[in-house]
Amino acid sequence: MNKLPRFRADPALLGAPSLGLWFAYRGDDLLVRLVDGDPPAPFPHDVPLLETLGALGLEPVRIQPLGWLDAVPCRSAELPPDAPVPPGFAYVSLRRLHGRIDPDLEVAAGTAFQVQYWDRTHQFCGSCGAPLDLEIGHRSKRCTRCAHQHFPHVTPAIIVLIEDGSRILMTRQPRFPPGMYGLVAGFVEPGESLEDCVKRETREETGIEIDDIRYFGSQPWPFPHQIMIGFFARRSGGELVVDHDELEEAAWFDRGSLPKLPSPMSIARKLIDEWLARRA
Repeated sequence: MNKLPRFRADPALLGAPSLGLWFAYRGDDLLVRLVDGDPPAPFPHDVPLLETLGALGLEPVRIQPLGWLDAVPCRSAELPPDAPVPPGFAYVSLRRLHGRIDPDLEVAAGTAFQVQYWDRTHQFCGSCGAPLDLEIGHRSKRCTRCAHQHFPHVTPAIIVLIEDGSRILMTRQPRFPPGMYGLVAGFVEPGESLEDCVKRETREETGIEIDDIRYFGSQPWPFPHQIMIGFFARRSGGELVVDHDELEEAAWFDRGSLPKLPSPMSIARKLIDEWLARRA
């Protein structure tokens, strides 16, 4: 499979031809075409999929423009909860597809999920309760009564790799696959800086104090509308005390004894790989 070009968001796509790549969601699950019984990716973009959805017995509730994958227009479609499963297709959680499809295609699929989730859950104004209208050419809605403008929610969250000499602190949540560990992570609270959030989440979840906090990078995380901001930090004190309300387990790991790691597509794995490269 050739690598698809980088995805470019463009909410002003409504006038583009109907040919293109469609991301159709039933709830949290994306419609994908089966190949040898396995769902590798959303269905291809070489057919007029607006007509194909109807031919498959699917009628979108709402449609949102997304942008372009090179010259290919992309849109999301919200399907009703009782949408049928067309022969040769399946509805698959985006989490299950994470790391299994082309990275640029995954960015587009993640954008599609966030946009259709926002569209589906924000039909009425939070200020006065009147219906909202989509603003053509913009990623926003406006209240039909009070004219308040509404934008998609993006929730910031931090994730941090904590070093202590030759070892790093790794954590495990109950929802993780067997044997897999990740990194300390959590949501930013109102009035809190990213660095303060890194310190607080680390202290609350593990009892460890940190300093030397350094920015690494960020990653959209559409589950359903986060952006993960990654950091490195060093242990400055405290002893490991796991908050079992938040974590199943936490432990220190040396380079040669790392557990099962997150997907290479995740920012957690990119932080770990960067640390391993530096240690080498």
